[in-house]
Amino acid sequence: MSEVNRIQLALVLPLAAGLWVLLFSQRENLRELGTLSFGLALFGNIASLASQVFSGERPEWIMMEPLPGFAISFRLEPLGMLFALVASGLWIVTTCYAIGYMRSHREGHQTRFYLCFAVAMFAAMGAALSSNLFTLFVFYEVMTLSTYPLVTHHGTEKAMLGGRTYLGILMTTSIAFLMLAIIWTWSETGTLEFTPGGIMNQAYTEGKLSTVQLSFLLALFAFGTGKAALMPFHRWLPAAMVAPTPVSALLHAVAVVKVGVFTVMKIAIYIFGIDLLRDTGISEWLMYVAGATVLIASLVAMTKDNLKARLAYSTISQLSYVTLGAALASPAAIIGGSMHIAMHAVGKITLFFCAGAIYVATHKTNVSQMRGLGRRMPFTMVAFLLGSFSIIGLPPFGGMWSKWYLAEGAAASGQPIFIAVLMISSLLNIAYLLPVAIGSFYLKENEEPTSIQEAPLMCLIPLCLTALGGFALFFFADPIYQVLQPLTETGAP
Repeated sequence: MSEVNRIQLALVLPLAAGLWVLLFSQRENLRELGTLSFGLALFGNIASLASQVFSGERPEWIMMEPLPGFAISFRLEPLGMLFALVASGLWIVTTCYAIGYMRSHREGHQTRFYLCFAVAMFAAMGAALSSNLFTLFVFYEVMTLSTYPLVTHHGTEKAMLGGRTYLGILMTTSIAFLMLAIIWTWSETGTLEFTPGGIMNQAYTEGKLSTVQLSFLLALFAFGTGKAALMPFHRWLPAAMVAPTPVSALLHAVAVVKVGVFTVMKIAIYIFGIDLLRDTGISEWLMYVAGATVLIASLVAMTKDNLKARLAYSTISQLSYVTLGAALASPAAIIGGSMHIAMHAVGKITLFFCAGAIYVATHKTNVSQMRGLGRRMPFTMVAFLLGSFSIIGLPPFGGMWSKWYLAEGAAASGQPIFIAVLMISSLLNIAYLLPVAIGSFYLKENEEPTSIQEAPLMCLIPLCLTALGGFALFFFADPIYQVLQPLTETGAP
């Protein structure tokens, strides 16, 4: 099979999974077995493409060109392949988890859930493999629309309100800011192609754009990418926590927010170029916005008793690590921010899986209700502890390396203040995550002790696997570093 055929297959498989779900909507075993099978096939296909991309190949496929210069096309490069590997791999474990959660909790509209999940994965693959801003924008919007029914899954007044906030903020920012930025970029450069070294250098050199204009254009891109959840455009993320936990896992780890920070990083590398960002200083303001979001969201997380709300604000903070890496624009920071896409995904999906398992087994949602729970749910709470270690950045867990390279990048950029931001953030991570796990083992229960009551195996196995995944990433950091290194080479293929 040719590389072009494999690119096409990466887009077809999620849609085929959605069709399968519709065909077997009344036979849940076949419906879910098919979803798992298509997920495994997608991951295998992406892995086969990744081996070629990481060895230096850059296969490309132009699907269509609805307007001159505005093509729906795909080109494989290291950052996109890393995101595609993370999303396709976590689709498998999230589907396993969803089967256990949705059945145990007797959720309604399960066919709609699996269908929308498949379409969201189609959007994630399209965004990951996109070769230009126009293609990325199209799949970015498909992601928003396909996940709206998941956020409003329960159909309650609270769910509908959360869905309106979700859709309103994401659509408003993308149309008012991101679309404007894309049109402006096209008018000044005549292209929207993701180009190593960036496409803005020539416009700046020729005097078409001043540093003030470039800073404003960067602001349109940064705030227009609402899924990156930079403050003050972050409220959609906590609002979306009304959704079932498998949806929260999709939002926070598999696809949605990762599309956001992936977009920010792609724009920094391939539209502006890290040399232009660094030499002109146009991204310095973005460093401070990202740093403020990191700290403020962590402080808000400490005040939340609801576990999913606490994790939501944690995600807002962690996403800005990636934006900070893009804004610092040094090689180490770019690698650290890109690496954090994978490291955070594995750590955070573990925490959400654990939150859902606790709810399935005990119907508890607040941290204050989880005292002593570790004695009844030891596997779940140990997994929560391991996931917390990865988010905090403690060795031997993968989150340590992304934070390490971000700190190194801040030093290389002459911005030691952001080393302090990273250190303070890690201390705040400890303050709002570790009490959940430690209190579950060492504090007295709020009610009479009962026998061990873990969640069903289809919930338990995925969270154990992802908890171990954070540990494994510590030892596989060097291959990831080598994969991402071409991103920092100006004019690299």
